[in-house]
Amino acid sequence: MATARSELAPLLLRWYVLLVMCAVYATNIAARYVVTTVFEPIRLELRLTDAGAAFLTGIPLALFYVVCGIPIAWLADRSNRRNIIAASLILWSGFTVLCGLATSYWQFLLARIGAGVGEAGATPPSTSIVSDCFPGERRPMALSVFALGAPIGAWLAADVAGAFAGAYGWRAAFYALGIPGILLGLLVLLTIGEPRRGRLDAALAVGKASFRESLAFLWQQRAAVHVIMASGVCSLWGWGLVWWTPTFLLRTYGLSVAQAGALTGHIHLVGGIAATVAAAWLMSRPFMLDARRVLWALGVITACATVPSIIAYWTHSLWLARLMFWAYVPAIYFFIGPCMALVLNLAPSQMRSTFTAWSVLVGNVFNLIVAPQLVGVLSDSFSGVHGADAESLRWALLVLAPTGFWATWHFYLAGRTVSAEIVRANAYCSS
Repeated sequence: MATARSELAPLLLRWYVLLVMCAVYATNIAARYVVTTVFEPIRLELRLTDAGAAFLTGIPLALFYVVCGIPIAWLADRSNRRNIIAASLILWSGFTVLCGLATSYWQFLLARIGAGVGEAGATPPSTSIVSDCFPGERRPMALSVFALGAPIGAWLAADVAGAFAGAYGWRAAFYALGIPGILLGLLVLLTIGEPRRGRLDAALAVGKASFRESLAFLWQQRAAVHVIMASGVCSLWGWGLVWWTPTFLLRTYGLSVAQAGALTGHIHLVGGIAATVAAAWLMSRPFMLDARRVLWALGVITACATVPSIIAYWTHSLWLARLMFWAYVPAIYFFIGPCMALVLNLAPSQMRSTFTAWSVLVGNVFNLIVAPQLVGVLSDSFSGVHGADAESLRWALLVLAPTGFWATWHFYLAGRTVSAEIVRANAYCSS
């Protein structure tokens, strides 16, 4: 470990890398979820049902994100991660601009597919680079800081994009996020270096792992499988509800796009950052060096937050709904950083991008495919012949809300074997 410690990057440099990767993650989240803010205007302009609009805005991006994510992550475990991040960022930001330029269903569909291909190259290499800037016991804290990109990105997608859409039309929301993303991609390319892989681990990795080896080792790490499932189900639950919340507010309480964006955006920004900072602080405490305690904390917080998530869509009071949003929405950010760190610590250094890619794949299948489409189909079916409305959407969301308890079960199962499997991952590096 003395050799590994000597390779710690200078303090300012490693925090610069962390903050830039956080900005990349924020841009990723913003480009992905901006469609939830302008969902209703897009649906009305293209004359779609809830299920049809959910398919257009979610599934094309998610399918290509999923299909491209694993091979790009495998490439990131074997080549320059910085270049992959920069190229991906420029690609998805360009296609985000094209979403705003689209004038037909098929043009918008193709632009979302292009954005999905680009976004697939963001998170796995980003978290892998961060893991080579911070030693293992500091990664839960570092990845919690990285996870600040999620609330910042959601705020950009809701509040900032909503303000642009309210002032200039829904297309302006895509321009406001796509153009800065292209500039950020150039910044990554010009200012971020490629750190030596696994330089801060207890044992340096030997050779490069094949895709089959990585997949086989992942399946042996039962705690990693349960952490990936817990993270994925949290995305199904929390981010699935958030996907439909602006539309729910428009239909149920008669808010405008800008008003709904401002209401949810402030919760994402203030509550999400507070929850993420709280997670970073908690993960840095000495008593949280035991990974089992991390998992227990995540399970308890998720279970407690599931209750207000049910009340938020059951009530007919905007005041009570807003209060419940403040109670549960911040919790969907708390799990992101610790889960990323646990997945990284359960993987040998030469497999980290691949492990993260599987985690991202599961999360995005649940979040971008299952949740939007399930709620859309349920909303259409509950509405009968009159078409989807506020009540049909309410009941569809109430079907989704209790799934937070499912995530808690996976956190509990992961805690049973996580300590031994972290030791196994470290041993594999030198084998």
